[in-house]
Amino acid sequence: MRFPPESTDGANNGLSHARDFLEPIKAKHPWISYADLWTLSGVVAIKELGGPVVPWKSGRKDKTNDSEVPPNGRLPDAEKGEDHIREVFNRMGFNDREIVALLGAHCLGRCHTDRSGYEGKWTSTPKRFTAQFFTQLLVKDWSEKEVVINGISKTQYKDKDDKLMMLPADMAVRWDPEFKKIAEEYSKDRQLFFDDFAAAFGKLLELGVKRSSDTETPA
Repeated sequence: MRFPPESTDGANNGLSHARDFLEPIKAKHPWISYADLWTLSGVVAIKELGGPVVPWKSGRKDKTNDSEVPPNGRLPDAEKGEDHIREVFNRMGFNDREIVALLGAHCLGRCHTDRSGYEGKWTSTPKRFTAQFFTQLLVKDWSEKEVVINGISKTQYKDKDDKLMMLPADMAVRWDPEFKKIAEEYSKDRQLFFDDFAAAFGKLLELGVKRSSDTETPA
């Protein structure tokens, strides 16, 4: 993510603010790799916002140029539904339960039109890691809302009072029968969601990380 086209991928809009925020820490501790710093900051943020402890190990190495930057178009598209979501996450080795658990991270933060083209927050407590994303998604009545920025129109979903929002990809969790079953479990059992999220996010942070044990031959 340090090099284009990944750093300029539209699906990553807004992450430059987080990267810039962490630069003073990197300058103060130059020995840590960007890959370790960025992933560790995510793990720490989740815990500090009331979420689970995500397993994390150091040892990620930074690339020095853009020779291995993946092409754009491989990240989840907020405008698409369950087939697309499964295609993206299945390619990375995630099953339905892990997919829904990861999408639960939308309990945090909000969308900004100048970044993603969408506007609003998913929950009433965007600075707390909770299972509220699933509760709101399943319980509230949602209707379409058009957001126009710079002449470009995007469809998102609003609740009755237009205080909360959902993306089309979020609604797929409610509409897809298998996704919905899992979401219903998480809405009723916060600890189950926390446990599954921690495991899935920890797995995500290890993708592509080469460890010494990966090449060791069992005795």
